[in-house]
Amino acid sequence: MGKTQVIVGLGSCGIAAGANKTYEKIKALKEAENLDFELKKTSCVGMCYREPLVEIVDETGTYLYGEVDENKVFEIIGKHVAEGSPVKEYIVQSDLFKTPENEFLDDQVKIVLRNCGHMDPENIDEYIARQGYAAIGKIAEDKISQADVIQQVLDSGIRGRGGGGFPTGMKWRFASSNPSAEKYIICNADEGDPGAFMDRSVLEGDPHSVLEGMIIGAYAIGATEGVIYCRAEYPLAIKRLNIALDQARSRGYLGKDILGIQGFCFDIYIKEGAGAFVCGEETALIASVEGERGMPRKRPPFPAASGLWRKPTNINNVETYANIPWIILNSAESYASYGTEKSKGTKVFALAGKIKRSGLVEVPMGITIRDVIFKLGGGIQGGKKFKAVQMGGPSGGCIPEYLADTIVDYDSVNATGAIMGSGGMVVMDETTCMIDVAKFFLDFTQKESCGKCTFCRIGTKRMLEILIRITEGEGRDGDIELLEDLAYQIKDTSLCGLGQTAPNPVLTTIRYFRDEYEAHIYHKKCPAKVCKKLLTYEVDTEKCTGCTVCAKHCPTNAIDGDRKQIHFIREDACIRCGECYSRCKFDAIKLY
Repeated sequence: MGKTQVIVGLGSCGIAAGANKTYEKIKALKEAENLDFELKKTSCVGMCYREPLVEIVDETGTYLYGEVDENKVFEIIGKHVAEGSPVKEYIVQSDLFKTPENEFLDDQVKIVLRNCGHMDPENIDEYIARQGYAAIGKIAEDKISQADVIQQVLDSGIRGRGGGGFPTGMKWRFASSNPSAEKYIICNADEGDPGAFMDRSVLEGDPHSVLEGMIIGAYAIGATEGVIYCRAEYPLAIKRLNIALDQARSRGYLGKDILGIQGFCFDIYIKEGAGAFVCGEETALIASVEGERGMPRKRPPFPAASGLWRKPTNINNVETYANIPWIILNSAESYASYGTEKSKGTKVFALAGKIKRSGLVEVPMGITIRDVIFKLGGGIQGGKKFKAVQMGGPSGGCIPEYLADTIVDYDSVNATGAIMGSGGMVVMDETTCMIDVAKFFLDFTQKESCGKCTFCRIGTKRMLEILIRITEGEGRDGDIELLEDLAYQIKDTSLCGLGQTAPNPVLTTIRYFRDEYEAHIYHKKCPAKVCKKLLTYEVDTEKCTGCTVCAKHCPTNAIDGDRKQIHFIREDACIRCGECYSRCKFDAIKLY
């Protein structure tokens, strides 16, 4: 064992939590105290809920510390590094003993995230030390043919991780069979759902794995140029991609006759997108790369026949490409040993919402949604009841608690009305209004509609107007049926997959939570007590102390009562702003 290493997680999530300040404080302490250790940077290890994270590796083992702010730095460095005494109460994970956080880690199988948080993403030598570029090296050394590479990808059973789940090897075969001498390969790093956080984390934490996957794909189909389409809102990902590209070129992994493979000439450039949701659709993405407005094109022809610049093009997303080197290096059979009959391998999910452990997890296909939420995610915050999970991003659907034992695979998730998407899981508890959730996601997809298809452009707007009316207490008999009718018209007449799936949040909430719609429309009540215009505020006479705080902050003077006397709310003057409820320190305002 060499010198002690202190490694700070500097992914976007860590930086947002203050990891830069933690890093600088450790650096300053090292210099001031003349401490002998190696200070390094890494990316997100997935435990976003415990950022900033600092790992210490010494001769005794590895220790991952969580929530390391500037104040904890002195104690951790002073005791652990200077005195050799780990501060156990701050440790979230170690290879020497179990912690409560092991629940987050034990059921994970990391293939895509294998390097994230375990190496410096700006150092190609650290990637190579972890078997980086060994897969393309194996192809060159063993002279594996293009057809055999495609066959291995087919045999692995990997399906595209961007949403539709089309078999990756089949996509590659279609592009490969085209005789054109000019072909392209594209990495879609612009997907707009919560799972895009996963894409960003992989690009920030392990950019070389994506490059290597693209290089292997380019070899397989005979592509000469690659494009990474990445939204400009990911500056750290773009920075690290550019560093990785320069390093790959300098080592001969990009350029002419790569690794001695005669005639294999391939390079990659980055196209920064404007973050339009529709550009997650492959033909809209291609239009944007070509300098046109990002709008879907009619298919056929499919990109494999006529894509970028009307040449054969293969498009996969970040997660798909990051799997490829592992498959080539470890065998298709090893990859296919994970998962179910029709959904092989692992899947990365971004856990968000009312969950204790938010962050990134990678699990084998076939695990249940319940296990992801309760075993890995730790369950619901505040001990509240699990109500639903929204899967598949803005175009996904809401899966209720009683279907939580649904396994994670493409067919099973699709059967619920949701979609796998690129891996977003937004967890909701009993305080969530499902009509409000449907409104939130439809508001997003309506704004992001490119406007090309009439029903997507106008139909989603009409649906949104109905949802707004319902949440404001103006719902009418027949609104549910009208929403369903519009939703199916949009699904049937939209050109692209994003338009076809835009109504999913509405359809699934109607399917599983119709009683909430009926309560809003017919009883003018929001069961979750979220929709303000459907709430009634009342003073609890047993708890009111007459402090007058509620009356002082009421914008319409709707609260009567003298100091130290019980107060009352005049409903005719109440605008249901909730100010009294949020201001009361004695829990004396009741909601109905």
